[in-house]
Amino acid sequence: MANHKSSVKRIRQTAKHRLSNRYYARTARNAVRDLRQTTDKAAGEELLKKVTSMLDKLAKRHVIHKNKAGNLKSKLTLHVNKLA
Repeated sequence: MANHKSSVKRIRQTAKHRLSNRYYARTARNAVRDLRQTTDKAAGEELLKKVTSMLDKLAKRHVIHKNKAGNLKSKLTLHVNKLA
């Protein structure tokens, strides 16, 4: 167990942040999965805006890497553009 007050506090903060980051990352993964299963172009374009925003926010807060966010956005945009 940690001996310093600051390290005890840091352990508490890390656990709290980890829980929050896991929630947001999980929510984003579910949104990406829903978008990939979409077959309607109009619904896909609407969902793409929300998912893109979500990925950008996660990358900004270092929950996911910025390159991963870029790669996902690129693949999802290609998917939506291919929809009829």
